[in-house]
Amino acid sequence: MVTGRDTASKDVYSIKSLLQGCSLVAICELDVNRWAELNFGTCDLGDARRTRRAVKVARLMAEHPDGSTPAQCERWADLKAAYRLFDCDEVTFTTLAEPHWQQTRKQARRTVLLIGDTMSTHFEFRRQIEGMKQARNGSARGFLLHNSMMVCAASGEIIGLAGQELFYRQPAPKQTSFQRKKRERESEVWGRVIDLVGPPPEQTRYVHVFDRGADNFEVFCHLVEQRSDWVIRAAQMHRAVTDPDGQRVSVNDLLAQQPVWGTYELEVRGSFRSPQRTARLEVCVAEAILPRPKRMTPYLKQVGLEEIRQSVIEVREIDAPAGVDPLRWVLWTSLPVPSFAAAWRVIEYYERRWLIEEFHKAIKTGCRLESRQYLKSQRLEALAGMMSVLGVRLVQMKMLARSQPDHPAEQVVPKVWLEMLRVLRKGSKIDTLREFFRQLAGLGGHLLRTGDGEPGWLTIWCGLDKLLLAIRGYEAMRKRYG
Repeated sequence: MVTGRDTASKDVYSIKSLLQGCSLVAICELDVNRWAELNFGTCDLGDARRTRRAVKVARLMAEHPDGSTPAQCERWADLKAAYRLFDCDEVTFTTLAEPHWQQTRKQARRTVLLIGDTMSTHFEFRRQIEGMKQARNGSARGFLLHNSMMVCAASGEIIGLAGQELFYRQPAPKQTSFQRKKRERESEVWGRVIDLVGPPPEQTRYVHVFDRGADNFEVFCHLVEQRSDWVIRAAQMHRAVTDPDGQRVSVNDLLAQQPVWGTYELEVRGSFRSPQRTARLEVCVAEAILPRPKRMTPYLKQVGLEEIRQSVIEVREIDAPAGVDPLRWVLWTSLPVPSFAAAWRVIEYYERRWLIEEFHKAIKTGCRLESRQYLKSQRLEALAGMMSVLGVRLVQMKMLARSQPDHPAEQVVPKVWLEMLRVLRKGSKIDTLREFFRQLAGLGGHLLRTGDGEPGWLTIWCGLDKLLLAIRGYEAMRKRYG
């Protein structure tokens, strides 16, 4: 039971999924040939032959995503073609990834979340990579990739990437305070990607979900300009805001004055710092007016917004175990919060932020971007564009069996895949998507025991690699001997 603001008792309820609003079955293309053509067939690379080559390279990578480029291409001619492709000036991160961004934005329906975050890449310092700059910790070099991933708000299914920007960290020079204000700040990437994604189409709502790095008045202004909503975790708890009575107070003091609207439970995974537990959380809500900062940037002067009115939601853990830091989230949101149910929905939107961490893991671990032995940064940048789209496919495949496990496999999976998998798995029953992905993971090393849980995308990809190799061998034998 959801408890309202005016209810005396605060009942505890467990989080459940909202109504389904998107279909991952319709979005995720399993056949590697159609997937490669769909995502890279319209790339403008200056030559139609180059575009066809990009489609072929993408297909080879999709068949063996964690392999090196020689392992993916297998033949010397295909390997040389891949190297020439990534060495072309027209083949860049943007030209390879932009068609996917455009297709993703076209698929937006109703309310979608745009989860934003920055991923840093680290290549070993001893590697001599032409054009690569120093990364954060000084012991390695690499670039940063800011991603905006579109997720269905109702189901949590990943639709794709709506926009990205690849950039390098700029060292801070010694400057006067006046010069420092004019220097481009790294935090401006949030606003640039928001503008790249643009405003939502008709009858669609964009809700940008950001972590504390986006708690910046300029970010709020960009969102207002693009007619988008937001859920942003607050970082500046001592910032002065104006309460509904017109009093200037800090965010902390404002929240301390609010009554508890309701409570709920959250399962917290264990870590080396704290054990697994069921956390009991209280929710408070307040209205606040965020004034513009005293130090004005040229962008703020151009926009001219004096203040932004929004809600602030606090989630805090009560009765935390001894020695464990209690959970606490403070979220800014432009969404209306008239009730506890509405506040809980905003909290659930923020809880979906972990999906982008899964995407980053897919690029780094699943596609092994940082292990690629390319000698020029321009080639690695272009490779990152292709691998970004491949990383989305990898995470979507993992989620497909969990979001719609009972969907008939024959309606989604290529027929030859099902037939070959049944042969390799010795006649195992494969009628639904869950059964298909479990047997595919079994081919990749998952034991399928009751206590093993659902397979991850690494074992799924390992099984798919074996399945596609078996299909290639079968087709080669059929062509040779009839």
